[in-house]
Amino acid sequence: MCVRMCPLTVEEAQAVLDARATPGAHAIRYIERPDPLHDARPGSLVPVYVPKGGGLAVARLTWGFPLDGKPNAVFNTRIESALEQLRLGRRGMWAKAIAEGRCLVPVRAFYEGHMTERVESEKTGRSVRRQYLFRLPGARAFLIAAVREGDRFSIVTTRPNASVAPIHDRMPLVLGPGESSVWLGPSFAALADRNQTILLSRPSI
Repeated sequence: MCVRMCPLTVEEAQAVLDARATPGAHAIRYIERPDPLHDARPGSLVPVYVPKGGGLAVARLTWGFPLDGKPNAVFNTRIESALEQLRLGRRGMWAKAIAEGRCLVPVRAFYEGHMTERVESEKTGRSVRRQYLFRLPGARAFLIAAVREGDRFSIVTTRPNASVAPIHDRMPLVLGPGESSVWLGPSFAALADRNQTILLSRPSI
């Protein structure tokens, strides 16, 4: 379950799109330790790449969908559930979003809480799950698969690979080089298996 990530700014996200026209160009710099003050959580406005006119455009969307009176209650989408709803004839919360609203979230990193390790919170002094930061090796930024409806989006999650499994039992659907077009195309379901994706992690707190 992904509840925290380090997204690009709107300006950085647009610069990355603009740089694609220049082979070898780098629009953003590598940051070894992203500033936690810029992290996004459910309810945050986040730059997202959405299909537009045969290409991509940057849109600022709210992370999370409302449910039972809570504005950002549903912020992760299990790809297995979404695909099953689609198979059953577009019935269910995610059927339309996975069919028509697939999009991309550019990030520097995402976080997962360890299933058993706990540390004392610096803010409250209470025992909390130790957070681990995950990155794509050598990448200034990378893309996470998402779905959207209207002005809201949800991070798509899948079964963990070898990099994430020791920490958590789910992971965001991280896209590697060349996979963004697959996610936005008709063969997107093939990306559910992330076993070939290698991620680096380190304790955050």
